Amino acid sequence: MAGRVMHAVQYGSCGGGPSDLKYVEVPVPAPKKDEILIKVEAAGLSPIDWKIQQGMLKPMFPKGLPQIPGTDVAGEIVVVGSSVKNFKAGDKVVAMIHFSIGGGLAEFLVTKANMAVIRPAEISAEHGAGLPAAGLMAHQALTDSAGIKLDGTGKPVNVLITGASSGVGHYAVQLAKLGNTHVTATCAPEHIEVVKSLGADEVVDCTTPDGAALKSPSGKKYDVVIHCAAATTWSTFEPHLASNGKIYDVNPTLSSIKTYTLKKLTFSKKQMIPVLLSLKVENLEILVKLMKEGKIKTLIDSKYSLSKPEDAWAKNVDHENALGKIIVEP
Repeated sequence: MAGRVMHAVQYGSCGGGPSDLKYVEVPVPAPKKDEILIKVEAAGLSPIDWKIQQGMLKPMFPKGLPQIPGTDVAGEIVVVGSSVKNFKAGDKVVAMIHFSIGGGLAEFLVTKANMAVIRPAEISAEHGAGLPAAGLMAHQALTDSAGIKLDGTGKPVNVLITGASSGVGHYAVQLAKLGNTHVTATCAPEHIEVVKSLGADEVVDCTTPDGAALKSPSGKKYDVVIHCAAATTWSTFEPHLASNGKIYDVNPTLSSIKTYTLKKLTFSKKQMIPVLLSLKVENLEILVKLMKEGKIKTLIDSKYSLSKPEDAWAKNVDHENALGKIIVEP
């Protein structure tokens, strides 16, 4: 496909907003020997995408400018690199791209072959595109960090999931209920019934005094908190934690990192632990298998056209009011 051009969305500087996204023509990228070229059918937006555009993660991200944002896609492989043996042209895949590189908001993208998994026919492109960043974060926080077994074995665990209707949160509810857990969830009042349908044992309106205080309606103390909502003080969490309760913060702030350090230094049994996403393709394979089996699903908040990215980007910036994932389609 050398010499061909494609449509993509990009920005040329950090610090801007939705209006700084431009729908442009750029060359179709060529895969290296260990890479694959994917024709994008759907891309999922994540909060980290606009944070990178805002310059919040400098100097790590973005790696260079102009930047084509987006890290989560589903599509069809059109070219494989010379050393790629496990994929072929025509394979449908779910794939991810490293945050430092991006490239998802385009008609075609290149990624490492070891960052993609086969997408079964049972999974649509839009549902698959929602999985990578949000699903992997939920899976990592629950399993690698909190040690919850998704086969239902293990001791009973009381889990609180804040921001349970968010991208990470809605996957976290579904995954947690595969374990031996009692799940309390918080979300906006308009999303309560949907979060209940995902399997949460009790759902609290986060706009009420009890919801803001994170109180369990049944009076339970939390062994594990998967914190997917906006920054919350330690003093709000602490009264509701079990004696060894741990908070896993999937959106760590400077304040939560300070709390983590303080609790470590004082040997506190109750802790707040920042979770930094590790892109593991084996975990993505687990998620795709669970979705194929109908054990988890992607809630789609809204869909937008690649040619008109401003509305999708504005919705992503206001992601705390979203229900599930925001999808962009070429």
